[in-house]
Amino acid sequence: MDEYITIALPKGKLFDKSVRLLAKVGYSAENVTGDSRKLVISNEETKVRFIIAKTVDVPTYVEYGAADIGIIGKDVLLEQDKDVVELLDLGFGRCRLMMAVPEAKRRAKLTDYAHQRVATKYPNCAKAYFNKLGIQTEIVKLNGSIELGPIVGLSEMIVDIVETGRTLKENKLAEVDSIFTATARLIANRASFKLKFARLHKLVEDLRIVLNEEDK
Repeated sequence: MDEYITIALPKGKLFDKSVRLLAKVGYSAENVTGDSRKLVISNEETKVRFIIAKTVDVPTYVEYGAADIGIIGKDVLLEQDKDVVELLDLGFGRCRLMMAVPEAKRRAKLTDYAHQRVATKYPNCAKAYFNKLGIQTEIVKLNGSIELGPIVGLSEMIVDIVETGRTLKENKLAEVDSIFTATARLIANRASFKLKFARLHKLVEDLRIVLNEEDK
């Protein structure tokens, strides 16, 4: 079974684009869909196996070698800090991690937000950001609807991912600072990258060509 390349794919917004991109370089299998009941799908002919995983679990599958490679947002990579090899910036799924406050509570400078509570799905990234600024905050980890934090009085601020900023406006929140921009990345297990180097290196080069063509 060692000749297989196992790929962890994230359910959600990155899934369809990931599947289409991999298919362009010959990595595909029947019924690889986001709503598939089968969570492991193999192509015997091309020796490819897909694991369809929850987004936050993809780096773990790759780090521990259950998958050779995976596709995941840079935001998740930075938050989890897993021991994986980042092979390629795939360029899609662009979003930003930012800090926002209720529109009525904007302040003159960033240090004016010290000693407040922050709601976020990204506690490690938020902590690193505020530490860098020298701002003391209390960070509250939430798993969904981060915008609710200030509305219900759980927090004064949020640190969250935005794509268009529409949800912020709808909830009367104002962006105060952009922390980083994230896109989808191709990552690899360290041992797999050495043991299956020729095949993985070719995959990266083939993807690079396809991405360059799409950019033209």
